[in-house]
Amino acid sequence: MTVWLVGAGPGDPGLLTRRGAEVLATADVVVHDRLANPVLLDLAPPDALRVSVGKAPGNVEMDQERINALLVEHGTAGKRVVRLKGGDPFVFGRGGEEAEALMAAGVPFEVVPGITSAISAPAYGGIPVTHRGLSTHVTIVPGHEDPEKGRTDVEWEALARVGGTLVILMGAAGLADIAARLIAGGRAPETPVAAVRNGTRPDQQTVRATLATIAAAGVRAPSAIVVGDVAALDLGWFETRPLFGKRIVVTRAREQASELRLQLEALGAEVLELPAIRVEPVDFELPALGRYAWLVFTSANGVRAFFERGLDAAGLDARALGGLRLAAIGPGTAAALEARGLRPDLIPDRFVAESLLEGFPAPGAPGEPVLLARAEQARDVLPEGLGERGYLVDVLAVYRTVPAEPDPSVVEQIRAGKVDALTFTSSSTVTNFVDAIGELTGPQPLVISIGPVTSATASERGLRVDAEADPHTIEGLVRAVAEALGG
Repeated sequence: MTVWLVGAGPGDPGLLTRRGAEVLATADVVVHDRLANPVLLDLAPPDALRVSVGKAPGNVEMDQERINALLVEHGTAGKRVVRLKGGDPFVFGRGGEEAEALMAAGVPFEVVPGITSAISAPAYGGIPVTHRGLSTHVTIVPGHEDPEKGRTDVEWEALARVGGTLVILMGAAGLADIAARLIAGGRAPETPVAAVRNGTRPDQQTVRATLATIAAAGVRAPSAIVVGDVAALDLGWFETRPLFGKRIVVTRAREQASELRLQLEALGAEVLELPAIRVEPVDFELPALGRYAWLVFTSANGVRAFFERGLDAAGLDARALGGLRLAAIGPGTAAALEARGLRPDLIPDRFVAESLLEGFPAPGAPGEPVLLARAEQARDVLPEGLGERGYLVDVLAVYRTVPAEPDPSVVEQIRAGKVDALTFTSSSTVTNFVDAIGELTGPQPLVISIGPVTSATASERGLRVDAEADPHTIEGLVRAVAEALGG
C-alpha cells in the first residue's frame, strides 16, 4: 500500500511529470482536485475509483480533514492511492498536511512534485519571473490566507521593500487592497503588473496594467499575478499559436483520438472529445494464410485486431505473413504494419478504397486469392472491384464499430454554439454523431472531413462540409482545420 501525493501541474496535461503518469497508470483510487486537468484521469485504469474533492471559492466538496481521513482510509486498506493535486503538492497545496496525516497513521507515501503555476503561468504568458538586468530573485506569496488561523502572515508593506519579482497566487479577490498596501510600502504606482488567468490552458488570458491600475483591470480567479519590472516583458508564444482560443470537437473513437488531439492542442486548440463510435473486438477464426497472394488492410484498427486477436492469439508472429503481399489503404494503416515489422507492398496515391483498387496489379492467374481484413460493416467497393478484376476475395471481419454514448456537456456546448469546428474521420463517425445529436437548430460549426467518402456521408446527413483534408490523413485533417479557422 502506498499513497502518492502527485502534482498535476498548472493545467496543460503535457506538463505532468513522467513519474506522475507512471503512478496514475497503476492507481486503485484517484483523489483529485478541481484544478487538476480532467484529461489526466484517463491515465488511470478504467476500473480505478475516482473521487472529486474539488474546492472553489464558496464551494467546498470536501474539507481538508475529510480528505486526510479519506487518504488514510484507502491507504490502510492496501490500495494504491494517487492524490492528484493542481500545481505542486507542497506549494500552497496543503500537501504537507496530508503527508503529516499519512505519517501519523503509519501509511507509506511518496511525493511526486509538480510544476507550480507560480512559474509556469507567467512563462506561458511570456513573462520570465527572473531576467538579467531586471530581477535577480522572485518571491511567491498567497493573496488569500486561511481565515481560521486568526492572524495574517503576509506583510505586504515589507514585501514591497524586498524588490525583485513578486508572484501572488489566489490574490484576485483582494487585489485592490494588495496593490494599495504595496504602494504604501514603497512600490511605485507605475510598477508593471501582469495577471495570467487559467495559465497553460487553452482559455488562458493575460491582463497587463500597473499597481495603480490593476484593481480596475478586471482580474479574475484563478490568476497568477506578477508584480515587478519583468511584468512589462511580453515574450508571447502560447497565446499566439494559430488555433489558440478555438474549441474543436473530435468525434474519433477514444482509442484513436490521441494523435489528432495532440496535434490540435499543439496548435493551441481546446479539444473536446465526443467519440461518435467505439471500436469493439470481433471473434474470428484465422484462415490458412498460406493460400493467399495478398492481405489487404483498410485501417489501423484492422491491423491491430488482426494481430492481437488473430496472429498473437494463435501464437504466431509476422513471419506467418512472409509469403503474402501486403496492401494498406493509407499511411496510418501502413504505420500500424510497420510497427509490427512489416512494410506494405502497395499504398495508393489517394487514401480511399477506390484508389487502392486502381493501384492493384492484375492477378497473376484467374482467381488469385485475396484476404481483406476490415470492419464488420464497411463499403463493398474493394471486394466487388477486386472480384470484377479476376481476384477471389475472402472478407474477414476483425472488428466492429458501434455508437458511443455522447458526453452531455459536450453536446450542450455544440447546441449552444460554443464550438468552432467539428472533425470527422470516417463515415461511421458522421452517422453516429448525427444520430446522437440530432438536428442542429443553431448555427452549424465548421465541419472538416478527412476525405471524400466521409464528406459525402456528412452531406447526405444534412451537414455542410466546409473543408476536406488533403491528403486524407490525420496530418491533412489538422492542416485543413488550421486553414479553415484562419490559422
